Amino acid sequence: MNDKPVWEHDGRAWPNREHSRFVEAGGLRWHIQEAGSGPPLLLIHGTGAASHSWGGLLPLLAEHFHVLALDLPGHGFTAAPAPSQLSLPGMAAAVGALTQTLDFEPEIVVGHSAGAAILARMCLDGSIQPRLLISLSGALLPLRGFAGRWFSPAAKLFARSSVVPRFFARGARKDPRSIKRMADGTGSRLTPEGIALYRLLISYPGHLAAALNMMANWDLEPLLRELPQLKPELVLVGFAEDRTVPPKEAERAKCLLPRARLRLMPGLGHLGHEERPQQVLELLLRETAIAERPDS
Repeated sequence: MNDKPVWEHDGRAWPNREHSRFVEAGGLRWHIQEAGSGPPLLLIHGTGAASHSWGGLLPLLAEHFHVLALDLPGHGFTAAPAPSQLSLPGMAAAVGALTQTLDFEPEIVVGHSAGAAILARMCLDGSIQPRLLISLSGALLPLRGFAGRWFSPAAKLFARSSVVPRFFARGARKDPRSIKRMADGTGSRLTPEGIALYRLLISYPGHLAAALNMMANWDLEPLLRELPQLKPELVLVGFAEDRTVPPKEAERAKCLLPRARLRLMPGLGHLGHEERPQQVLELLLRETAIAERPDS
């Protein structure tokens, strides 16, 4: 079996497949989706997901914006770099190389979970200069307490082993219920189609290895120090039922960035944009309109 999903087979029922194409940038072959017209808007998914995460939201956004979504390096159908490049600066630089190759200069950027941190890093590094950054359940700050002490060493240990990704991939293939339990554990309730897409990805050890190496190389301390220098307007969206990045994390970030706007969406878990894309669209449109006001 292949280590990574194969587009010719696994991409047959991929959400928004008609907007998909492959491009070379920064030494990687990327899977991207591009649709719509209007102000350019960039979408970045979180760790372990792929462009399918925007499956319901992308076509709605495309009615208002020129939207670019992508599979992060090593995720989904995008090629994997060296494991050491799956760090926050490495991922930010890779996505920056892609947007430069595409001559895509986003005015609005939307990131989910770790995707929000990547976008913040890109803004601070100057590879993009949007006017608005919207963080959906953004993992912008280092974990606290026991989770913070345990998370990185455990991820490093798992990432060094080729056995761990294969073990979990085999489990995903054998027991579909394990993926539903995993999704339920985030506080979200996904459709059977959504569960099937995560099962597809997690059944490939290469996708899992990229996610593990990303977590193993993740260091948010430099971002924590530099966040107050962030230039674009920032909207911190918390999902009230999120068990992965609880809304209190958005409140912590707000303390560092008093000018940021804090929004809480009730009834949604960590994957709230997948659960209710129409509701999230309405929030994004409201926040974009606020950002367009001269006195905002």
